[in-house]
Amino acid sequence: MLERGKLTEQIIEDLGREVAKFHSTTISNNYLRKFGEVSQIREAIDNNYRISEKYIGGPQTQTQYQETKNYTDLFFAENQELFDRRIANHKIRECHGDLHLRNIALWQDKILLFDCIEFNEPFRFVDVMYDVAFTVMDLESRGRRELGNALINTYIEQTGDWEGLQLLPLYLSRQAYVRAKVTSLMLDDVAISTAEKAGISQIAADYYKLAWEYTKPRQGKLTLMSGLSGSGKSTLARYLARRTGAIHIRSDAVRKHLGGIPLNSRGGQDLYSDEMTAQTYSRLLELGFILADRGWDVILDAKFDRQNLRTTAINTAQTRNLPLQIIYSTAPIEVLRSRLQQRQGDIADATAELLSKQQAASEPFTESEQIYVKIVDTEQDLEVQLKSICGE
Repeated sequence: MLERGKLTEQIIEDLGREVAKFHSTTISNNYLRKFGEVSQIREAIDNNYRISEKYIGGPQTQTQYQETKNYTDLFFAENQELFDRRIANHKIRECHGDLHLRNIALWQDKILLFDCIEFNEPFRFVDVMYDVAFTVMDLESRGRRELGNALINTYIEQTGDWEGLQLLPLYLSRQAYVRAKVTSLMLDDVAISTAEKAGISQIAADYYKLAWEYTKPRQGKLTLMSGLSGSGKSTLARYLARRTGAIHIRSDAVRKHLGGIPLNSRGGQDLYSDEMTAQTYSRLLELGFILADRGWDVILDAKFDRQNLRTTAINTAQTRNLPLQIIYSTAPIEVLRSRLQQRQGDIADATAELLSKQQAASEPFTESEQIYVKIVDTEQDLEVQLKSICGE
């Protein structure tokens, strides 16, 4: 479907929900969770390096090999606590283990995951992010990074596993590297012609390069969405995320995960109490800074209508030397009301009746905040406005 241009963003979002559903039903027990220990995880990764060492000077360069290996060595050394938390939080499960595009089908309007690695426990008893990384890497290696972004953001919104993104670069690199290694092994096959091997070597080289690129340090960045309900914040944030590869975290999802209710269920008054709102924004900012510190571009999608909330974000970003911007989404009030009245199938619970209250409570940007603010009229062409925001 990808090669025919028929793999749409909607299908990928459906896939994200399907993988989240699959992971929620898979087993996790004490025996299985041992496979999440650093010694177990790195055994397979180090074995890939040992096998691929002979291809240095061919499809892989010495620099790529050494820098990719140095990254994983350092990651394991510095993140023992992170791996321990994944075990404690039951994120090591009986997963698929080989979840690339050729092992996923769309049959009679249903997404089917098939051909899991049933014969190899270390490859199947893994962190859920290992599974997600395989599909994302496959999409990105085929030049469809926006689809990889759609999968990541849909999956983590469904599961609430935003912390798992701290591990994603490691697994993205691992999945690209294992593809490079397996492809390289074909170069030793005497039955394959020299002409064919030239093409195989190039495919392997591309995977080695991708594995190496995933290990490169990145500058994290924080974007605060702001605006009334119905102003198009989430549409704009999603649009921006696909364009920049950002992690899009919606306050509606954070609130419902904190409240322990399904995303598509309507929350009661207790979910929207002042106390729960404070918890939601606290968690939203916590997640934003955890991920931005790791080099992710993060979009926090909420009203951010109170000065104290924006000030906290700005001050923390300055302390951590993280770039920050505020995108204020706006449209005429009658447009907002119409959008909210027509809204269906979304996790947000806001209704048109709340607009007057939101307007009254909203605090304008101060002079010191204005330097961070970029205004987007969601009634106008988003493409043109986003080019300006992205500096294109």
